Amino acid sequence: MKELINKWYRNHALIYKLLLLLSTTFFIVYLFPKTGKFRYSFEKGKPWQSENLYSPFDFAIKKSESQLEKERETVISNSEVYFEIDSEVAASVKDSYLQKFNAVFKDSLTGFEDRVLLFKVGQNALKYLYQHGILNSVFNYPDNQDVILVENNKELNRIQFGELIKQSEIRSYLERLLNQNNLTKYNKEFLALFFDLIEGNASFNKSLTNKALEAELSKVSPTRGVVSEGTLIISKGQVVEEGQYNILNSLKSEYESQVWSSNSYNWVIVAYTLLVALTLLMLLLFLRKYRPKVFENNTKVTFIFFNVVVMILLTTLVINYNSQYLYVVPLCILPLVLKAFFDARLGLFAHVLTVLLLGFIVPNSYEYMFLQIIAGIVTILTVSELYKRANLFISVGQITLIYIIAYFAFFVIHEGQIFTLKWTTFGLFILCGLATLFVQPLIYIYEKLFGLVSDVSLLELSDTNTKLLKELSNKAPGTFHHSLNVANLAEASANEIGANAMLVRVGALYHDIGKMKNPTFFTENQSTGINPHDELSPKESASVIINHVLDGIEIAKKNNLPDRVIDFIRTHHGTSLVYYFYMKEKAADDTVSEEDFEYPGPKPFSKETAILMMCDSVEAASKSLKSPTSTKINDFVESIIDKQVESGQFLNADITFKDIEAIKKVLKLKLANIYHLRIEYPE
Repeated sequence: MKELINKWYRNHALIYKLLLLLSTTFFIVYLFPKTGKFRYSFEKGKPWQSENLYSPFDFAIKKSESQLEKERETVISNSEVYFEIDSEVAASVKDSYLQKFNAVFKDSLTGFEDRVLLFKVGQNALKYLYQHGILNSVFNYPDNQDVILVENNKELNRIQFGELIKQSEIRSYLERLLNQNNLTKYNKEFLALFFDLIEGNASFNKSLTNKALEAELSKVSPTRGVVSEGTLIISKGQVVEEGQYNILNSLKSEYESQVWSSNSYNWVIVAYTLLVALTLLMLLLFLRKYRPKVFENNTKVTFIFFNVVVMILLTTLVINYNSQYLYVVPLCILPLVLKAFFDARLGLFAHVLTVLLLGFIVPNSYEYMFLQIIAGIVTILTVSELYKRANLFISVGQITLIYIIAYFAFFVIHEGQIFTLKWTTFGLFILCGLATLFVQPLIYIYEKLFGLVSDVSLLELSDTNTKLLKELSNKAPGTFHHSLNVANLAEASANEIGANAMLVRVGALYHDIGKMKNPTFFTENQSTGINPHDELSPKESASVIINHVLDGIEIAKKNNLPDRVIDFIRTHHGTSLVYYFYMKEKAADDTVSEEDFEYPGPKPFSKETAILMMCDSVEAASKSLKSPTSTKINDFVESIIDKQVESGQFLNADITFKDIEAIKKVLKLKLANIYHLRIEYPE
């Protein structure tokens, strides 16, 4: 049991990665649709590239959305409309007609014959107006629209809308009637009588109309015909015409929407799990082979997997809501974030794998994958210094332009023309570009959550007005000046060999902060000429010198410096000797142990930490140069760095001899400039 626990403990990091792989796989598979996936890809007007396709089962040919919409519009335009007739209104108007007529047309105003004729004209007018009904409001139906008149939900008559009297038509009708009977001199009184008398009795019955419309719309079939099992759908090499295209789309839709049996469903889950696990395993293998330091850090591996899952989750949510907004998801944030915290190669690799996983669930997967991979490559190539805001805006503009150009090209390939181009999709690409700008606050959030450091934070730390560097300049001004010189040398060296110049500069600025604890024990801070080491033994002096590394780590942690910066404090002396005091002790005692005068390490384990070690040693020792010449400087730099190489200080760093030679060249040139020397050329 004890052996099992020990084995578990020794491999706990690997076990964690295995659990992370499995949990991420299951979560992604949970997000994926659990339906079948149509195995063929096809385009209208293009040849069918696969083998002859026969119908695997009976299925209905679905109408296109445009066909269905056209049929629905036809049904709506031809649908019957219901109007409710209130017969009591007509009866009431006719009953009150005699009383109001007598009040308006008295014997003293009209002759007997005119009065009788006017009365009959009015009766005929009322009979005509209320024959079908008078509308109580304004409606915009065409005159040939079928109308059903009902009373108390009982059908009375079927007419056309034009047969119902509109209130705007009453005046002209009455004037025409009076004119036909030579009674125009009574126009004013007769019209006043009718407008005071007439009421609309035909009102729109919304409930019955909607029920009738729904019933008619429900009769619109979403399909047109059936393809029987075993029927040849399309032959290899045959051009996909309109008819075959609709049939293929119907088969695809039927295949992807069919309900799986429990046995088939389980197999689909297993298949998805295998593919997703294989993809994520490729990511882990990449980290193990090409980024071993990242692979060994479980926090960083978790961070990478977390970002992949977030992108897949966002895309899945958008697809479930409305797939037409698919390109709003700012997928290019993924390579940007990974490049900010790691490097471009890792960012692009993770981005491509994420796009491959999304290919399972997005519509038009080939087009989507092509667009996103091209956009990811452009992201990696264009964004060089993320901490510069202008660079990010320019890069986002370029990414958006690439999206638009690629989408335009695909649309022309599919449709063969540009007149039906969906301009709203370009708007989605612009929104995607704007969303990508969120990467800067996102990087800040990630730094706090995962304890990582990006170039943006390094830029802030490189400001010499920070609290810690101000304290260093006040307590140990000589050390501060030394750190600035080392930072300049290290940055130039890093640029020469393609290392992270910003990181090595920040590391150089903070590498000696431990000297603040006992500043006068270091020669660069001894302005009075008094050396406290004169009162100590060589071993005690060496202990004070060595402790500045441990003190620096302690101060850095108290001030929440990132681990990547603390690494420079740990390694800037590696496991080298405090040589001066070692030789002083050895002169008095031949049995002296090197361990008492050796820095605790570790040795530099990256290009950046190796650069700092070289630049720190050269800059510090250069103060002892007397009457420097180009030859002296060359020999001096060669001697110091060769000694570090021989003592194995760079064995753990991924730095080559070629890089070391390039760094030597930079240091020689910089020191020559510092001492205002000209390069001596051979005669």
